[in-house]
Amino acid sequence: MLRLLGDRFYNKRMLSTPTYLLRLSQGQLNLLERCPRQFQHTYLEQLTSPANPEHEDKQTLGSRFHLLMQQQEMGLPINSFLQADTQLKSWMSAFANAAPEIVTPITDNQTFRESEHYRTLQVQDYLLTVIYDLLIADNQQAQILDWKTYPKPPDKRNLAQNWQTLLYLYVLVETSEYLPENISMTYWFVQSEGRPKNIKFTYTNKQHQQTAKKLNQLLNNLTNWLALYQQGQQFPQVIEGSKACNYCQFATRCQRIQATEEGRVDLLPNIDTIQEVSL
Repeated sequence: MLRLLGDRFYNKRMLSTPTYLLRLSQGQLNLLERCPRQFQHTYLEQLTSPANPEHEDKQTLGSRFHLLMQQQEMGLPINSFLQADTQLKSWMSAFANAAPEIVTPITDNQTFRESEHYRTLQVQDYLLTVIYDLLIADNQQAQILDWKTYPKPPDKRNLAQNWQTLLYLYVLVETSEYLPENISMTYWFVQSEGRPKNIKFTYTNKQHQQTAKKLNQLLNNLTNWLALYQQGQQFPQVIEGSKACNYCQFATRCQRIQATEEGRVDLLPNIDTIQEVSL
């Protein structure tokens, strides 16, 4: 019997709570930690800037690969998609060679597999949401897999502190009966030069406790900032001279414009910070 506890249990518990729950994803936690003021402009005030066509194309291609992997996992035909898109065909072929056990797994009734697996967890007055590109679990362990389509894998130390890694592992422990030591998360970078590469993270109870502490501190800050915001006070800004301002679309609004080496202001976001769209 699998040790996964469904969202239905947690949703019932949360729906019984009269307090309004603000939904947060890993992307929002990353932004909140990086720059609270940018979080305010983006999510509370819903301010946007014109989309960059190049970034939109990359996001669209990433979304199509995620959809392709989802259809593959569901047993739906994908040949027509592969024939129509040589880029996707190349990525899928390379990934199938690098990880055949993922693309064409051996059928096992004791193993749970689900693409785009959705989970929620209430912490304080917030509803944390995660979507696993693929979750594979049995009676002993559970694996979270995530597809990335940007070309260069990030530094593993930085990725370890990214809220996607922290939150995805944390939520699975909190919403299942697995011990932290029996859970792992693997990122697959399908567009890496040469052949697809992966970065795997194992988990421990110590890491779980550290994430709980870090998460609650960040949410406590958010609660305080929201209360002050209701009174007319804006969220905190990053310090003067922060590199984050160089790539922020709100640099003008925040009076934090900084020139690049070419003497111009670059307000386009860093491509590595763009969150891929999960369908």
